[in-house]
Amino acid sequence: MGEPTPFPERLPLGKLPPEHLTRLLAAVAPADPRVVVGPRFGEDAAVLDFGDRYLVAKTDPITFATDEIGWYAVHVNANDVATTGARPRWFMATLLLPEGQADLSMAEMIFDQMHAACQEIGAGLVGGHTEVTYDLFRPIVVGVMLGEVARERLVTTAGAQIGDAVVLTKGIAVEATSIIAREKRETLIAENGLDEPFLDRCAAFLHDPGISVVRDAQIATETAPVHAMHDPTEGGLATGLWELAQAANVGLEIEAQAVPLFPETARLCAAFGLDPWGVIGSGSLLLTAAPADAERIVAALHQAGIEAAIIGQVVPPEQGLLVHQGDSTRPLPRFQRDEIARLFETP
Repeated sequence: MGEPTPFPERLPLGKLPPEHLTRLLAAVAPADPRVVVGPRFGEDAAVLDFGDRYLVAKTDPITFATDEIGWYAVHVNANDVATTGARPRWFMATLLLPEGQADLSMAEMIFDQMHAACQEIGAGLVGGHTEVTYDLFRPIVVGVMLGEVARERLVTTAGAQIGDAVVLTKGIAVEATSIIAREKRETLIAENGLDEPFLDRCAAFLHDPGISVVRDAQIATETAPVHAMHDPTEGGLATGLWELAQAANVGLEIEAQAVPLFPETARLCAAFGLDPWGVIGSGSLLLTAAPADAERIVAALHQAGIEAAIIGQVVPPEQGLLVHQGDSTRPLPRFQRDEIARLFETP
């Protein structure tokens, strides 16, 4: 008898490793010529040709957060539609409620959250599915957002051009700051000595500065030509930069001191030994544009009350992905999974 076939290595919590995801996506590439942007690593949404305009489609689940999960689901999916230059219009959701915990008030609360979030961005809740599901311990919402964009206004992650400036809005790890404060409040009070007002302020990052980048993207594209946009989510800023570079086949040089980091974020990440560059980052918009246009975009965002900074430049791919900090230079960090996943591991 031959040697038994070994069991495959178990996958870590979080996104599939990039090399495996790239292989899987290549095997299912659609042949339909109306698919303008299909399943590609680094792209935020699919784009379909509907004649005089493009239909943009995005799906994403909410699994880490439970508080305001319906609100999260709308905005996280709307963000990825907005990064194509499209307007989010129609939202659908699959709502899975945990057996033994779910009641009508839980369902009503999540529906109210989804409806309120849709109203904020001018979208409508148009369909989906709801059920109580076996073996869940928290609710899960899988959202789908559809939007539309004029053909000539489409922006993709792959559009970054050598010589572009790299712009980041708000600051890194906005979403992670809120999640950590909400999900680990008791530990932070008991073991780290943080007080309620501080944690309330951190939890409120969900709304201020906010995880939505729809307005960020709209202001940017209305101000000047934008070559690429990307929404850093799982894996944080570092992964978002890496995905942008891979999609566009370019290198990046990032100035670490130019990257905005909220003191609240730094403090919460330090409490659990997390790297802020690698924690889930909805709320920040990455974009690239010609240097003069990037300066105009940053000024327009500031005028609208949205913080933004030029954090680096796009360089030829052979120069690699580098981070400059003072007199030192290091490779852009890589995270095999989101740093925040460490907070939810089963011992």
